[in-house]
Amino acid sequence: MGLGLALPSGLAWAQLVDNTQATSTAKAGINKSLSLEVGAGRGDWNTPDSSVFIINRDPFRSVRRGRQLFQRKFTRLEGTGPNDSDGVGDIGLNNAIGAGLSDSCALCHGRPRGSAGVGGNVNTRPDSRDAPHLFGLGLREMLGDEITGDLRMIRTVAQLQAETYHRPITKALVSKGISFGSITANPNGSFDTSKVSGVDPDLRVKPFSAEGSDFSMRAFIVGAFRKEMGMLDAYDPDVAAASAGARVVTPSGMVLDGMKDTITPPPSPDAAHGNVDPALVDHLEFYLLNYFKPGHGEQTSQVREGRRIFNDIGCAQCHVANLTINHDRRVADLETVYDPTRGNFNSLFATATPLIKVTDDGSGQPTLKQPAGGSFVVKDLFTDFKRHDLGPMFYERNWDGTMQKTFMTRPLWGVGSTAPYGHDGRSITLDDVILRHGGESQHSRNAYARLRREDSQAIQAFLNSLVLFPPDDTASTLDPGDRTNPNFPQVGHGSIKLTVLFNDPGDPE
Repeated sequence: MGLGLALPSGLAWAQLVDNTQATSTAKAGINKSLSLEVGAGRGDWNTPDSSVFIINRDPFRSVRRGRQLFQRKFTRLEGTGPNDSDGVGDIGLNNAIGAGLSDSCALCHGRPRGSAGVGGNVNTRPDSRDAPHLFGLGLREMLGDEITGDLRMIRTVAQLQAETYHRPITKALVSKGISFGSITANPNGSFDTSKVSGVDPDLRVKPFSAEGSDFSMRAFIVGAFRKEMGMLDAYDPDVAAASAGARVVTPSGMVLDGMKDTITPPPSPDAAHGNVDPALVDHLEFYLLNYFKPGHGEQTSQVREGRRIFNDIGCAQCHVANLTINHDRRVADLETVYDPTRGNFNSLFATATPLIKVTDDGSGQPTLKQPAGGSFVVKDLFTDFKRHDLGPMFYERNWDGTMQKTFMTRPLWGVGSTAPYGHDGRSITLDDVILRHGGESQHSRNAYARLRREDSQAIQAFLNSLVLFPPDDTASTLDPGDRTNPNFPQVGHGSIKLTVLFNDPGDPE
């Protein structure tokens, strides 16, 4: 369940069964029933076993529970049903008809094993779409939201100055070092947005979906329950209120303001079908907010040279490496790097760093463990959060016969693990997809095409060093693993085991 409608064409990957329903000796699955995962519903800070209580007082359990919900194989009794309109209707008006039907989020996003990773290709456009990986998704939501806030503040200042000085005022739209063109405010309160670049005239950055059509993880989660899993009762009070014009702060701290943004309403409540409690959406949103960013493979001299050439030929003009978040809403960060000594299974090792402030609120409940809210430099993301025209080799047809010509700059982190390439999966190799570029990227593409073979190979080596990883199979500071375990490598290879950070580590999810 990511931010792109997709369904793999082959077998399900990394899905988990409910151990309370499908018993096995190995007990490899989810340890809590769906009703136990719902718990006391949404509740509040002082309602034990509610989603808001767990997010604020036992946040790492919420991340883990969201992961279990992401991988859970929902059953028909739990609400899975036909896909949107059961495949019948005008797909030009409702492209979800082509999304197929899934019984879990991991069916579309399950590579590498156990991750919120990549999936397969599906017929939501005539030329299809690939399911993107969801590593670092929360970081992208926060950056997109902060950039939006900056651009709209510039617009507000321009408006105030135009009214004060009784003349048009033009302001450059720049946030985090990225230019989005300029906007002109007129004394009568209107705006000239003809010079706005890479973003809609309302200045809302939408970092999700290939064409940049979504900005909220929560809104998409709710829509995906209905469109991709057939959960007819996928109603959510936060999305509903925001779509009706209210200002809502979700339990993960995302502001949905219906006065400023157009937010698609959730499906209407349908008590006769489904079982999507808002608490489940709370945990899924919190999980994706905190989901690990991609890692780095071995940094050889060739990789370092490839990075230098990548910058020299102009690729970094759109694929911007590092961006700073001013207010980080996550509760932890994970840095995953090449380490053949400690990387027991895959030569990668992850270091977990909690980002929380602990407060005793005197309620007698467990202490509050909330995001510290500090600044954070997001490294090696490689995107500018803008839409670009990459030329006709990237254009795609829509069901209504129109042509989609602009696409969000795809973040390159994790690109070494995500072949085939392009939003449509039509490029088999990195070399293919680079040479496919045109339009606004024609100059950099031509510079790449003129490189010596060893230099183009260095760029590919650099890109291949930007990797995804399987959380269950990557040794970490939370579980470094033990190669001497008699059942290694099936067990004992280490993992990113959030359970050690629970208030009660003995209560598994």
